[in-house]
Amino acid sequence: MIVSELYVYPIKSCQGIKLQQAEVTPKGFLWDRELMVVTRRGKFLTQRQFPQLAKAQITLDGDRISLSTEDNSLETLTFTPSLEGTEIAVEIWRDNTVAIDQGDEVAAWFHRLLELDQDKECRLVRQSVIRKVRHKLTFKEENPVSFADGYPFLLTATASLAELNRRLVETYEEAAPIIPVNHFRPNIVVETETAFEEDNWKVIRLGDIKFAVVKPCSRCIITTIDQKKGTKNPLKEPLRTLGSFRQFGDQGVMFGENMVPYREGILKVGDKLEILEVR
Repeated sequence: MIVSELYVYPIKSCQGIKLQQAEVTPKGFLWDRELMVVTRRGKFLTQRQFPQLAKAQITLDGDRISLSTEDNSLETLTFTPSLEGTEIAVEIWRDNTVAIDQGDEVAAWFHRLLELDQDKECRLVRQSVIRKVRHKLTFKEENPVSFADGYPFLLTATASLAELNRRLVETYEEAAPIIPVNHFRPNIVVETETAFEEDNWKVIRLGDIKFAVVKPCSRCIITTIDQKKGTKNPLKEPLRTLGSFRQFGDQGVMFGENMVPYREGILKVGDKLEILEVR
């Protein structure tokens, strides 16, 4: 078993960037979910409310970010994220924190992307105060996290996605939607042979970096959104099929594993996966 794909998402809910190697930091890959779009009152916005966020293509060049869309509906905008500027109180899930406003130009770009009314306002902010993982860990008193939903890393496995797609074909035959991994927005994809064997992992090593596999990831409507076009699947797939066999009581529909790193380092495509402890 090896690492087959790596992704970083500099702006929460926008398109990811596929990498051959990535820098592991305590709060996630370098630049992962470093920025997010918020309302004028600071509440975070995602594809749940605005599926068209998936249309935002991100290019990262050093410390500069370029925004564009595949259909060229908006002009490309390049900016340098700043840690200096107006502080804004922001809310992400149950966390209330402070972030740095990134200015009017980039806010206007997202205003157009989201097709907001003139009396509505959104802002792009950069994390300036570290959030903490709420899950109590045995090997650390606390662990930081970016603007990700709750944990620094999300891992998915190829055999599990293959099983999901097999079930979709079984249900819809020739009309089956084939779901790519980007619908699940993972940071790390590992090549596996047995579907959902990751359910049993507790501690793994990828390359020379050890990770705690903390808990399964509860999935939402974002899994039904085309991650290039920003459109929803009318049949609510793959969430509907996932719910038929991956519903874990009141915990939700599960796919993928949330992880926390033991240390920093560089992770590369092709790095070996070792299972160190099982649940």
